[in-house]
Amino acid sequence: MENEELLKLNEHPDISKYDLDEVYLFTEFPDKSSSRCNNCDKAHFENSVKNSLFLRQCRNCGMKKVI
Repeated sequence: MENEELLKLNEHPDISKYDLDEVYLFTEFPDKSSSRCNNCDKAHFENSVKNSLFLRQCRNCGMKKVI
């Protein structure tokens, strides 16, 4: 991201840094803080398992990550 875009994100904390419609892989985007959402820094998740994949979704912002 360019510096101008980062400044806009800092001015508006409600703007998401991640595309919340996309499912991210933990190997590509590990947690910044252990067991916390990278987008909103909350620790409340909904979990599900399907086709041997563990999906973690943040209850606050909706960011999805395959663990």
